[in-house]
Amino acid sequence: MSTPLAAVDARPRRAELLRRELRTVHAVVLRDLLRTVGQPVYSGMMLLEPLVFLLALGGGLAAFIPDTAVGEDYTTYLFPGILVMTIQMPTFGVGARLIVDRASGHLRETLMAPAHRPTLLIGMCLGGTTVATAQGTLLLSLAGTAHLPYRPAMLAGLLGVLVLAAFTLTAVTIALAVAIRTPETFEVVLSLAMTPLLFLSGAFFPLTKLPDWLAALAALNPLSYAVDLLHRTIEATTSHTATYAGVRWADWTPPALLELALVALLGLAALTAAARRFSHTP
Repeated sequence: MSTPLAAVDARPRRAELLRRELRTVHAVVLRDLLRTVGQPVYSGMMLLEPLVFLLALGGGLAAFIPDTAVGEDYTTYLFPGILVMTIQMPTFGVGARLIVDRASGHLRETLMAPAHRPTLLIGMCLGGTTVATAQGTLLLSLAGTAHLPYRPAMLAGLLGVLVLAAFTLTAVTIALAVAIRTPETFEVVLSLAMTPLLFLSGAFFPLTKLPDWLAALAALNPLSYAVDLLHRTIEATTSHTATYAGVRWADWTPPALLELALVALLGLAALTAAARRFSHTP
């Protein structure tokens, strides 16, 4: 049975369209990387705040917080939370640039490219994920300052969690940027939402120390699962004997695979919602 001529002609056309969309994603990701490399002072400042938190809180408060309060050395306990803080700043920048580009008219020029609008958002999300992961990797190289061994299995596991967390944070930030029209409102929303989320994630103190109603809110916090996964990765890949008490649903502790799935689904849902809204935004 012969293949219809129209179907034969459609195959190379679809392949060419796919290559064009992939080139667009590559161009957007490369643009973000070049922007980061071209602004070393700004990139260094983004890394400075979490580094100060690690050295100041870890080095200062560790002398006053007994190991029994967190189940381990406080500097070691703090390290996963500082990693999450490190990837936050680059992901926020993606949303801020999207709003600024829209206000300045630069986004309108970008939309004239021969690519679908969702493709541009995917490129922005992957670009933000790449930059945030690079920032997290730089801090990950300082694991020794948190009394952690440089074991390949641990470093690879932490890096994998950072990639997933960076993707989800970037997707959520893009979804907010698509829905919000002004830079001022965007900054207010982020400051009101993300700072409390970080403090309710178990980054600086165990969730078991929270009142029941705050612990329930922490269980709804996506950052809690990212921090929890980082702690679990350290425990699973080192000789760490500390028992980390992370997210709990009532009296049940969700397994790590379920936490991974939840973080990934949130990122995909946020990116999908942003793409649908962006496709119909004038």
